[in-house]
Amino acid sequence: MSNCIFCKIVNKEIPAKIIYEDKHAIAFLDNNPANVGHTLVIPKKHFKTIDKMDKVELDKLSEAILKISKGIMQVSDGMNIVQNNKEVAGQIVPHVHFHLVPRHKGDGYSLGWKREKEVTEKENQEFLDKIKKCL
Repeated sequence: MSNCIFCKIVNKEIPAKIIYEDKHAIAFLDNNPANVGHTLVIPKKHFKTIDKMDKVELDKLSEAILKISKGIMQVSDGMNIVQNNKEVAGQIVPHVHFHLVPRHKGDGYSLGWKREKEVTEKENQEFLDKIKKCL
């Protein structure tokens, strides 16, 4: 996609601090990191959301994520992996990407996953009924 900033990184039209690249995926440091070493791993092919990917492309992307994760785990105390789909879920760039965020004891980083109200048993059951029909 010509207007996608991540596609421009894939095509080397704009610079990025690339830490890994293969035929299917590329990984680079986030320009606005949540923590030191915050890495984005993306497929080279453009997919807006993960549900648009086929199994082969997702498998290849997963291989890159695993490889980079093993490296991050060697140089950190832990790691968060986050993947958002659509703006309502926090996706800023509409190109599938995984955030690999190295963690260190006392780093001050927090995911901040807090809801204003508790999820009810009824809400969970309604979701369960709906999703089972989709799968």
